[in-house]
Amino acid sequence: MILIVGLGNPGEKYEETRHNVGFMVVDSLLKKLTSVSESRWEENKKFNTQIAKIEPKKFPLKKKEEEEETIILAKPLSFMNASGEVVAKLMNFYHIPVLGLYLVCDDVDLPLGKIKIAVDRGSAGHKGVESVMEKIGSKNFVRIRIGVGKDQRISTDKFILAPFMFWEKNKLSQAVKKAVEAVETILQEGVEKAENRYNQ
Repeated sequence: MILIVGLGNPGEKYEETRHNVGFMVVDSLLKKLTSVSESRWEENKKFNTQIAKIEPKKFPLKKKEEEEETIILAKPLSFMNASGEVVAKLMNFYHIPVLGLYLVCDDVDLPLGKIKIAVDRGSAGHKGVESVMEKIGSKNFVRIRIGVGKDQRISTDKFILAPFMFWEKNKLSQAVKKAVEAVETILQEGVEKAENRYNQ
């Protein structure tokens, strides 16, 4: 199995904020890979997450031996700084190796609209990523980082919890679309090809 986790904070208050770009990407990924009737999240109280499964026939993977793998999408409901607890529980229950984890998150160090794929890198100060690294005991997983920009006039903590401005929505939409395509490329063609294509 493969686990794709979007990082964010639960609740209406945070839906449109910069810190929730990870949620936005996995929402779009689910809609793209499934039909309208199948495109839904289910709340799993045991793991404190929203979860969706995509069967192999819906999205065949690159390697022949992996064609029967199921893709699990998750949106932790634990709030950002405790995301690692949810991810670790899911990985343990579904027996997912570290290299089978794909983490999608915001990044204030990248300009709005830019994405970057990284493997075996540090958290760059992202509390959600730090939590995942701590709880699973590794940093050797794929991370899809989506740039949300930065405003030097306010603190980073306030900035990431602020909504996008209306003039940023087009760039945001394009970034989410590009991130979805990057995830598809990783699954079908491998991380290296995705890095070469999207880390521009």
